[in-house]
Amino acid sequence: MSNRLFQGIIHQTREAIDRTIGVIDETQTIVACSDLGRVGEITEVVVPDDFADQDCIVTEGYTFKAFGSRPRSECILFVEGTDEAALRYAGLLAISLTSLKQYHDEKYDRGNFIKNVILDNILPGDILLKARELHFNSDVSRVVLLIRTQSKTEISAFDVVQNLFPDKAKDFVVNINETDIALIKEIRTGIETKDLEKLARSIVDTLGSEFYTQAVVGIGTAVSEIRDLASSFKEAQVALEVGKVFDTEKTIITYDHLGVARLIYQLPTTLCEMFLREVFKKGSIESLDQETLFTIQKFFENNLNVSETSRKLFVHRNTLVYRLEKIKRLTGLDLREFDDAIVFKVALMVKKYLSANPVKY
Repeated sequence: MSNRLFQGIIHQTREAIDRTIGVIDETQTIVACSDLGRVGEITEVVVPDDFADQDCIVTEGYTFKAFGSRPRSECILFVEGTDEAALRYAGLLAISLTSLKQYHDEKYDRGNFIKNVILDNILPGDILLKARELHFNSDVSRVVLLIRTQSKTEISAFDVVQNLFPDKAKDFVVNINETDIALIKEIRTGIETKDLEKLARSIVDTLGSEFYTQAVVGIGTAVSEIRDLASSFKEAQVALEVGKVFDTEKTIITYDHLGVARLIYQLPTTLCEMFLREVFKKGSIESLDQETLFTIQKFFENNLNVSETSRKLFVHRNTLVYRLEKIKRLTGLDLREFDDAIVFKVALMVKKYLSANPVKY
């Protein structure tokens, strides 16, 4: 934010408000003041974190009020005095300075531009024009990683991720909501998925081991055009939603590796329900107990190999065959047959998907 704009507002206001007024930035420096001699002065009377649960702070003969983007205000304005008038002046100035800052950020802030791009808040035709205006490098590949925190702590996950990627000319960290943080990462052309997963793993491990914050990361596909970042972001969102249903134990989910799960996620629920009715017309999946479902899962994990599955389950081969015959009687599907096994596997995934009722993007 240009401090000249703040100083301009303060200069115009000082005639109407016969008091000392000014603005303190995130480094605790007075960047604008009606008393020009105080510009550049460092003050630690209040800090932005002091305003977490209160609107104004009155101390040492001044009224202080934080302003800027929520939930984390970056700047503080101060008005000389502790009376009701000082409180009113602070409120009015906060409105003016917040509007000015928001306008400036929307026009000149690269991070805000990227956020508008991934959230589809900017017209496709305006993206390239705006990118040129901001001297944004368009000739590089980028990917969106969506970090979702699952536990609330006093540590700001946004600050942690931002510190992990300090190069603000290449990488952008954007707050989406209370739980989601988007990392728009510049990458080399031809980077492999495993390298992106390794990067995501480092983020999850740092949040977990050092700050006790559980997180999962969805990875979109790499794109070479700025306008395609919105697609990469949506893919990262889909990866997290699909992973929440089908890969609950995973903390890193890549869109490119979703496979059949992605197909099921994109199907209308009415079609899924119709498919289940057709597959289980000779019997309901509800008639299969947990032991049987566990047997089916292990049978699939061992590539339909009866001997290997019975060994892993510590049961006799004939016992497993009996269970498979029971499943065939109930559902009409013989899991030893490849085609029937595929249908049953997909049906189980469809049922799981319908039960979870995930968010659609």
